[in-house]
Amino acid sequence: MTVHAVELPELWMPHPLRVNPFLSALRQESETWARDMGMLGGERGPTADGPVWTRSQFHAMTVDQLTAWTLPDAPPAALRLNHRFNIWALAWDDYFATAFKQTGDLPGARAFTTRLHRFLGPEPDRFPEPANPVERGIADLQRHLFPPRLAHWRAEFNRALVRYVDAGVEELSNSLDGRVPHLIEYAPFRRDSFAAHTAPYSVELATGARIPEQIRRTRTVRALLDAFMDFMGLANDIASYEREVHEENDVNNLVVVLGSSLGISLHDAVIAALNLVNSRLRDFEHLRLADLPLIVEAAGLDPAERAELDTWLRGACGFLSGIHAWYTGAPRYAPSDVPFPE
Repeated sequence: MTVHAVELPELWMPHPLRVNPFLSALRQESETWARDMGMLGGERGPTADGPVWTRSQFHAMTVDQLTAWTLPDAPPAALRLNHRFNIWALAWDDYFATAFKQTGDLPGARAFTTRLHRFLGPEPDRFPEPANPVERGIADLQRHLFPPRLAHWRAEFNRALVRYVDAGVEELSNSLDGRVPHLIEYAPFRRDSFAAHTAPYSVELATGARIPEQIRRTRTVRALLDAFMDFMGLANDIASYEREVHEENDVNNLVVVLGSSLGISLHDAVIAALNLVNSRLRDFEHLRLADLPLIVEAAGLDPAERAELDTWLRGACGFLSGIHAWYTGAPRYAPSDVPFPE
């Protein structure tokens, strides 16, 4: 991996990549939903209500691999649902970047985001009529993401999405003003701007397992979830540095933040970013292997609850290894001649 001609050691990943056996089925139906939502079509970039991608752009992103790599144990229905969410999140990201970040249209970004808030309320039958592919996608997802066993996620998931789209406006404002976020505030902000707070839902959707209620709000579990989310968003900053900083003129990137906050060179900032990302993954591993068993013992979890926790943790480890594989091997971040795991 390189960042602007700076050679990097590999991001550390202790968990082997596992690939969902239903990947080929995702490939067969991958573009159907995106096309139905109006995300695919013309040969130009996003317009006010037009498509986000051409067909070739869509397939080059290999979103099906992202989904199959991060959710290796998911059954077909859960895999398909999470796949559609991944497509939507990337559609929002690419639409927002082209329509607002690259044009510097802050008023337009705010109006677009205010409209999206209306699709993230508690009542999915009271949405306005969708006016563009991003709105059509989220309106459709809101009707399917929360089956009875996941109904408890609706409020928390939608709060995470509100923070996600709001963070896009804040990022644009930062870039237009040349205001680089400070290191101390950046990790919590990146959890919002990466929609990382939705990832525990994805693991629960894929595995059918929950973190037991007795320990869900303990300091150890909160710290474990923070480390889990930090790896995803901060590693993305390294992988997407070239595109974000040099193509989109974005200042909201860990490499830029470290360079500005610590007053160090690009080379040193890249190495510091890598060390920070690897450190957060080591934190996750320490909490999972050393601290969490003590909390489980103290809470008196029964064998069934311990088994459910182990299932969720296995899913979380699979999610991290899949994200790592996508950052280091998918065309969105890597050269096109890198082979893909099948």
